[in-house]
Parts: sequence; structure tokens; C-alpha cells
Amino acid sequence: MVFLRSIALLLLLVSSVGVAWSQSLQLVPWKDELFALPPTLEERDGGDYRIVNYSSQKEINERDAVNEKKVKKEYVSLEPLKFQKDARIKTKAGWVRHFTVGRTEGASIIVFYIHGHRGSREQGVDDWTFGGNFNRLKNLAVKSGGLYISPDFQGFTGRGAQQIAGLIEHYKARSPNAKLILSCGSAGGRICYQLAKKDAIAAQMDGIMFLGSFSDNGFLSSDAFKDRVPIYIGHGSRDYISLVENLEGFYRSIRARDPSYPIKMVRFETGTHGTPIRMTDWRGVINWMLSAK
Repeated sequence: MVFLRSIALLLLLVSSVGVAWSQSLQLVPWKDELFALPPTLEERDGGDYRIVNYSSQKEINERDAVNEKKVKKEYVSLEPLKFQKDARIKTKAGWVRHFTVGRTEGASIIVFYIHGHRGSREQGVDDWTFGGNFNRLKNLAVKSGGLYISPDFQGFTGRGAQQIAGLIEHYKARSPNAKLILSCGSAGGRICYQLAKKDAIAAQMDGIMFLGSFSDNGFLSSDAFKDRVPIYIGHGSRDYISLVENLEGFYRSIRARDPSYPIKMVRFETGTHGTPIRMTDWRGVINWMLSAK
């Protein structure tokens, strides 16, 4: 009887620790100083909106060994390659090729990178481009017991969104307690907006990141908005593919509808279309999302 009580007490303690760990999950530090945001020029809304002083001279010319092709070695660790796999699974919308980095079962967090036009699953696992920022995300995921996924998909409407939904269902079934973060580059935002409208997927979201992406006021009627899923917008002021004014208007429309909504925006002054992918502080943004929802 004493033995059974001891076992029950132990199980209760383990369960309590697990719940507390899940509620307080944060990505561990990794090269934070090298990947820190540039100095702030201006901030509003209690710091939720920030303009930072992006410099291509510093962040490309001085950071890369070969401009926009290979970052300097100190920004990279290839340790996550031990945990990286080129996978293929069948969803209801067909077969989907994708890279996984980290724990494919029992993960603490699952982070997706949804690429834009002319992108591919390889873009999101390239260790050397975009100033080493994808390599940092891979390291953060592995060191935090998480899973990072960079998928291919067929188109930015309909089938493509269904395929990503299938991947989410597949990996969430293997890590049911994992937090779910979607990062959407450029046109990849269209996939994320569609998923935000799917109740079954939105209910599992813990954050959406729009990086050099597009606005969609339909988000205001989505399930993700109703669930107050945290939003991050990173955008370059000289992005001529998607104008920063449109994203600022999107940011303001959400705050106007719900002034306390968990949303942040960083405007990279003089930055262009790819700047947010190079410069976004994955750890800072994701940790804020984990604590905000």
C-alpha cells in the first residue's frame, strides 16, 4: 500500500513538472549577441511597433564572407545536421517532401517555415544564406528539444494549404503537447492566412510570423484571430514587392479591433524584401509568442 502511494505521488509530481515545463517553455539562448536586432530608431504602442536601423553595410557586407551567399563561420554551427532528415509523407492532399530538423516525436515545439515564390524546402535549411539565420533557427530547435520543418508544397492556394495542414496533423499527432509556430516568408503568408481560417489548425497555433509577406484583412474574421493567436510582422521599408504601408495598415487594423491583441511589428528601415528573413530574431519573437498566448 505504501509502495502504491509512493508510485502515485511520483506520477503526480512528474505530471506537475511536465505541466509547469510546458507552460514556461522558452527557447534556449544561442548566439544571441550576434543575431541581436539593430538599434531602435522609434517605438510605439509600448514597444509593440518598432523601427530599427537596418544597415546593409553591417548586416551583409560585414557579416557575409560572400555577400548574400555565405555568412562568416562564427554565425554557424553544423551540429543540427546530425538531426536533419529529408522526409516524404503522404497526406490527404498528396505526398509532401520536407526537411525535419530535431525531434520528430515528443518535441517541445514545432516551427514551420513556409517559403515564398521560387523558394523550396532547401531554402529553409540552408545554413549559409540569409546571414545564417536559418542555421540559428535549426540550432534553437534542436537545443530546445523541438522540431523545425521546412516543406515543399504545391501552390499557394487550396492544395498547398491542405498539404501543410496534413503535415501539421502528422507531426502534432506524434508530439501532441508541442507548441506550434508558423513562419511565413513572402507569398508563403497566403498559406498561413488559409490555415488561420481552419478551426482545427487554428486551435493548435501558438503564433504566426509574417516575414516580408502580405496583408489580408480576412484574418480579422478567422479562427486564429478569435483565438488571439500571437502575430509578428517583420518588414523592410524598401520592400517594393509588398509595400510596408500595407503591413502597417494591417497591424493597425488588428489593434483597432482589439487594442490588447498580442501583435508586434518590426520595420527594418532601408531593408528590402528578404531583410526580415535575414534579420528577425527567432528566439526573441518565439519566446514572446510562447509567453503571450
